[in-house]
Amino acid sequence: MSARNILVINCGSSSIKFALVNEARDDFLLSGLAERLGSPEAVLHWQQGEVRDSLVIPGADHRLALSQLLPIVQRVAGGELHGIGHRVVHGGEHFNAASRLDDASLRAIRQIAPLAPLHNPANLQGIEAAMKLFPELVQVAVFDTAFHQSLPEHAYRYAVPDALYREHGVRRYGFHGTSHRYVSRRAAELSGLQPGASSWLVAHLGNGCSTCAVENGRSLDTSMGLTPLEGLVMGTRSGDVDPNLHGHLARVLGWSLERIDAMLNKDSGLLGLSGLSNDMRSLEQAREQGHPGASLAIEVFCYRLAKSLAAMSCALRRLDGLVFTGGIGENSALVRSTTIGHLRLLGLQLDETANARCVRGVAGAIQAADHPRVLVVPTNEERQIALDTLTLLDI
Repeated sequence: MSARNILVINCGSSSIKFALVNEARDDFLLSGLAERLGSPEAVLHWQQGEVRDSLVIPGADHRLALSQLLPIVQRVAGGELHGIGHRVVHGGEHFNAASRLDDASLRAIRQIAPLAPLHNPANLQGIEAAMKLFPELVQVAVFDTAFHQSLPEHAYRYAVPDALYREHGVRRYGFHGTSHRYVSRRAAELSGLQPGASSWLVAHLGNGCSTCAVENGRSLDTSMGLTPLEGLVMGTRSGDVDPNLHGHLARVLGWSLERIDAMLNKDSGLLGLSGLSNDMRSLEQAREQGHPGASLAIEVFCYRLAKSLAAMSCALRRLDGLVFTGGIGENSALVRSTTIGHLRLLGLQLDETANARCVRGVAGAIQAADHPRVLVVPTNEERQIALDTLTLLDI
């Protein structure tokens, strides 16, 4: 059998990120983005190898954008497209693994939508459009939360009235599960260990950030909770704050719930602390030029990350290594070094030459000699979604 091709789709409210993945290749046959959907400025961008191209699609919705994308995908795939894998942010407690899409799974995703009102409805738009356009293809949903369904109850329950969990699903779900799963497996492979017999702390650091404790291929704890706002300092998200901050701002400043939510999700994190940017690259440059806000944002980011990693270690019986991934984790030697500096009690120390070398897709070990393993491992969520889709093609 020739190597199979899977189209991976990640739909936002006004965008579609996509990649054509061949199971025998590490690079993408095709990748791109449809953005500003529903507006006169809607456009489809794609890249094949070194060649980039764009198509203006004024007013296009998700279905029209996908219909424009299909001929390009079929051409690049040589007419051999075997399935479509969809990223879905929230699977609730219903999904603990990838699922073939049918009427029953679609109903379940719709029922879960109140847990992710900004994400699941957008994911569903892409799924429904793709199923209408490609009814003959197997289509699979891969959930950000599914990997974390192995958390023990003492890790996922909040200390709130039991009825909120039993009747309304208020609990910790975690996100970035596809990345944590992929990266922990790759870390084991790179270290000559079996994924099912190894233990990792993983830091996924991008505009969204989370940590995870992975033992024997299972997530035992993670920093995100009911929503992706819990946990670490992120690009524009605050991460953990006093739970009574909402009440304080409402009483003292008269802010509405909507304004507070918008502030915590869109105006906080690195952007809020620095007053400058949510981009770590810009902040590192500003820090070198003496910008105090940039310096503070980086210090808070790294300290809170180290605290979270130390907390995650409570879930593990041993530690085979710490893994950095995501745009910041894979490229910021400064963040890695500063974070490790706060984790002396775990015995961690970096080889600064190796640390500086691991940027722009370079993977490898960066720990100092005779110290616990620290790895930089580029994530590949699209490939993991494709692999999960492939496993369900013949079922």
